[in-house]
Amino acid sequence: MEICVAIDGPAGAGKSTIAKIIGEKFNLMYINTGAMYRAVTLKAMDANISEKNVDNLIKLVKSLEMHFVEDHLFVNNEDLTEIINMPVISNNVSKYAAVPEIREILVRLQQNIAKKFNVIMDGRDIGTVVLPDANFKFYLTASSEKRAKRRYEELMAKGINVDYNTILSDIIKRDYIDTHREFNPLIKATDSIEIDSSTLNINGVVEMIVAYINSHVKNN
Repeated sequence: MEICVAIDGPAGAGKSTIAKIIGEKFNLMYINTGAMYRAVTLKAMDANISEKNVDNLIKLVKSLEMHFVEDHLFVNNEDLTEIINMPVISNNVSKYAAVPEIREILVRLQQNIAKKFNVIMDGRDIGTVVLPDANFKFYLTASSEKRAKRRYEELMAKGINVDYNTILSDIIKRDYIDTHREFNPLIKATDSIEIDSSTLNINGVVEMIVAYINSHVKNN
């Protein structure tokens, strides 16, 4: 049975971590679409290209060769995995991700990958736009406070000194931008399974998803 898994949800819901684990369990290619938008944000900011300068943004994105090696994102053969998770990128990525022309380019790239491999993708519009025909769709969410606490602890563990209230404010702002953007906003696909992880740890969410997939694979 071909397996295609779409995981959507707001910032800090644990999508990437969970998608990576699920991918390993079912031997799926993990595509971190959020990392791709973060890479575009990093490169645009480095080149001083505003999200409003669409023509130059398109030229920039088309000049980027992106591929994943395990869970590392390489852009033009440079591993950007660590730097794209810095707070300055988190604070700006929603602006660039909201540009329709950029989303169109990256969505086509993501869809082409899915045609060739069994994949698991996480992001904001995977189940609704990128992989609308995915046979497994999940929507992960949690309270903004819980998500901010997780992000705070993650960054502090990496030695990055951050302020919890600032992270909480940024997450609330990102939620608003993601859900109110005109082009492909963050919404729950009607056929997706919603999982609120506010009171669950990573293993608890993984167990729920694995059990659901296994039950349907067995029946087919």
